[in-house]
Amino acid sequence: MIQSMTGYGKSVVQLPSKKITVEIKSLNSKNLDVNARVPSAYREKELDIRKRISESLSRGKVDFNLYVELTGEETASVINETAVKHYMKQLARITDGDPVELMKMAVKFPDALQTERDEIDETEYHKIIEAVDEALQSINRYRTDEGKALEADFKKRITNIAALLDEVMKLDPQRMDNVKERLAKAVSDIKETVDENRFEQELMYYLEKYDITEEQVRLSNHLSYFSETLQSKTSNGKKLGFISQEIGREINTIGSKANFAPMQQVVVQMKDELEKIKEQALNVL
Repeated sequence: MIQSMTGYGKSVVQLPSKKITVEIKSLNSKNLDVNARVPSAYREKELDIRKRISESLSRGKVDFNLYVELTGEETASVINETAVKHYMKQLARITDGDPVELMKMAVKFPDALQTERDEIDETEYHKIIEAVDEALQSINRYRTDEGKALEADFKKRITNIAALLDEVMKLDPQRMDNVKERLAKAVSDIKETVDENRFEQELMYYLEKYDITEEQVRLSNHLSYFSETLQSKTSNGKKLGFISQEIGREINTIGSKANFAPMQQVVVQMKDELEKIKEQALNVL
């Protein structure tokens, strides 16, 4: 079962005097890249939180946000009277204003409020960890659901490429006849007597050169391997990417050997389907 690296999880905990919100968002990335935004009062617990995230989310660009909203009478901030009075004196020298208006402006300046840092209550932190775990479960469910949508799209694209490959093989006899006709016409245009045995040898050489049987077999095997990998128990986006490269290599070789417009048109359609697979594979965990 594949999982997407794109996901979103959220959890809200209501404490007696605080509302704590945990949000986790993730996008595709080659490795795990965690960007954590945690209030300064909880900074000492950031490493522990990052560890929980890394244990749950193996890949992706992850944005973690912890919001704390005071809902009771308790407050962690107090007015810095010295700073506010100093700002008001400076403002009064610049303009004549009502003290109340000057104070309104002064409290908006830096350091007008002081944050008193308290020790984190263990019960509160336990609730925060529960919220983090709940948000991680939520984002993993989201990733799984997105993975199901990706899997359905992959199966559709692989089926389309397989059908187009069948179409290529149906065109192959006509293509080879076309090659024979062009060679025979080229020889006749020379208006020289040609050794039939030598001509047959040269014809066989060119037919072998343009033969796409091996590419067809390898491409069919790669398509089957891609489908098998989709069904594996663990999500492996990197492996799907590698298989996609091999699929592309065989399609390109068929295209270079085609030398026949109807077949080349089908190859272009195959490449289009493969590009969509490659694009989506970047989102797979």
